[in-house]
Amino acid sequence: MSVFLNNFNCLSESIGKNSVKPILKWAGGKTQLLPELIKRLPKSYNKYIEPFFGGGALFFHLQPNNAILSDINPELYNLYVSVANSPDKVLEHLKTFQNTEEFYYKMRSLKRESLSPEMQAARTLYLNKTCFNGLYRVNKKGEFNTPYGKYKNPNFVNEEGLLLASSLLKQVIFENLDYKKLLHKYAKPGDFIFLDPPYLPIGKYEDFKRYTKEGFYEEDHKELAEEVKRLSHLGCHVILTNSNAPLVYDLYKDFDITVIQTKRYVNSKSNKRTGEDVIVEAPPKRNKLVNIGYSQLPDQVQKYPATRYMGSKQSLLKQIAEATTPFEFSSVLDLFAGSGVVSYMFKALGKQVISNDYMTMNSTLCNALISNSSTKLSEKDIQILLNGELNNDGFVSKTFSNIYYTDEDNAFIDLVRNNIPKLQNKAKQSLAMSALIRACIKKRPRGIFTYTGFRYNDGRKDLSMSFQEQFLTAIQTLNEAVFDNGQNNKVYNCDSMTLKAKADLVYIDPPYYSPTSDNEYVRRYHFVEGLARNWENVQMQWETKTKKFKNYPTPFSTKNGAYDAFNKLFKKHQNSIIVVSYSSNSYPTKDEMIGLLSKYKTDVEVISIDYTYSIGNHGHKINDNKNKVQEYLFIGY
Repeated sequence: MSVFLNNFNCLSESIGKNSVKPILKWAGGKTQLLPELIKRLPKSYNKYIEPFFGGGALFFHLQPNNAILSDINPELYNLYVSVANSPDKVLEHLKTFQNTEEFYYKMRSLKRESLSPEMQAARTLYLNKTCFNGLYRVNKKGEFNTPYGKYKNPNFVNEEGLLLASSLLKQVIFENLDYKKLLHKYAKPGDFIFLDPPYLPIGKYEDFKRYTKEGFYEEDHKELAEEVKRLSHLGCHVILTNSNAPLVYDLYKDFDITVIQTKRYVNSKSNKRTGEDVIVEAPPKRNKLVNIGYSQLPDQVQKYPATRYMGSKQSLLKQIAEATTPFEFSSVLDLFAGSGVVSYMFKALGKQVISNDYMTMNSTLCNALISNSSTKLSEKDIQILLNGELNNDGFVSKTFSNIYYTDEDNAFIDLVRNNIPKLQNKAKQSLAMSALIRACIKKRPRGIFTYTGFRYNDGRKDLSMSFQEQFLTAIQTLNEAVFDNGQNNKVYNCDSMTLKAKADLVYIDPPYYSPTSDNEYVRRYHFVEGLARNWENVQMQWETKTKKFKNYPTPFSTKNGAYDAFNKLFKKHQNSIIVVSYSSNSYPTKDEMIGLLSKYKTDVEVISIDYTYSIGNHGHKINDNKNKVQEYLFIGY
């Protein structure tokens, strides 16, 4: 999946620009459809691409900064390129032309290929302004064959309009290519593509497809419809116009179709110059179930403290960033923040972040790095934290003796935890507690607390460092990760089901329910979670070897509970863009998740990423138990 660029052409940029009108009177021109087209434009886009340029009414109105234009008609191609490059020479020729029937047929009979490009352009403009109803029509030899229009004062020498058009056309790429070749050459995700092909005929005698000698027939329209689908799945925003023909509804049944009443100017009888156009809207769609590539994240993201936290999305940040790039949003609610790394990434991307987690240790870390924008721990603060004598009279020393750490390490933990309340403010206290938790996890083999003793010691450096060294290193790491993104970021320690916070985009990464493993974060991290909340308001299970406390209640502990919880969350946040991380070996299944999201969101996309979990749920299942999975990103919008 490619990344959307940042240098968008905004529609608002066209407001207040000099009005530029098409230089041709064009059968099928879109001037009268402009109000309907404009209100369907994407709010922003990369390139403007128009392969059936014709009269170019929409281009001249929008005046986009980055445009790719084309017309398969060689005469139109020459006209626009000549007006762009040599408007004075074109005008010089036009000023010598006469509005007489004799001169008209003389100019029409000239072999275009024998003329200079500027003379060809002048001839094209002249014939267009003086022929019957501005109808461009050629025979099978490619020769212009529309009769003289007998107008009294046709304005074929519009010097001001031609020079204005020239100033715009100089800034674009103009090609003489078949539409498919042009689109395959230039179209990228994030581009806006306007397609105005020769219309399907409605009446018995209508035939306005003969803009070129090759024509544009029903089979061509079928191929065009397939190209529209390709562009939509590529990530382009496509708008197409056509006649209100039955075939249009068959070809574009997957997209929105609107019928617009219009006037036609190519019938000799004015009372029959009415018709119905249709506008087809094909918004960008991302491909389903593909392995997506990587985007470049801000350097700040790399400063987030690396973690072995179960379920952390640290290795999936680039994919999550890419998946959300196509959407416009300024605020993010991270409902199950976990390690906080996704919240931190969105903060680095300049979003207002609302971070929530029911685990106190996680919300403490987010208080240190998400809501905190400038506070750091000073040398004076560190001295406060280390001040005092080590002893074995504290809660940790008495409760967890010979379970996870040495007596000396337990005494150090008690010393620091008792000194943390002496710091000045909440941000400093959160930094200090997060540093202590980080040191505890670093000093614990596998970083979890589901077993006792000192098994799994693999001799790595983290285990050989003293507790104080780990603590001081953690303080330095956290201090370096503090930054200000100019937003009022917030942190909550609440039940996600009852949290009332709202945001433009809601990211949901809950505990994954699987019948082959448990998702009990408290069981793995009860010791550091107890540290974070000072073992207050927990139900200790004193009879257990690990001295854990009872798990927090969660609906994600059963299949039916998870299904019901997702349904409630999707309903609650249905007015936001919803992004869900989930795994292929968990429940609800992929199809069930799509069904749930589809109840509340018009569009649901699924991105699949090959992923391997590095942490097993039980000792004998390390590197086993379906650790290689598909990680899904469900996107509802």
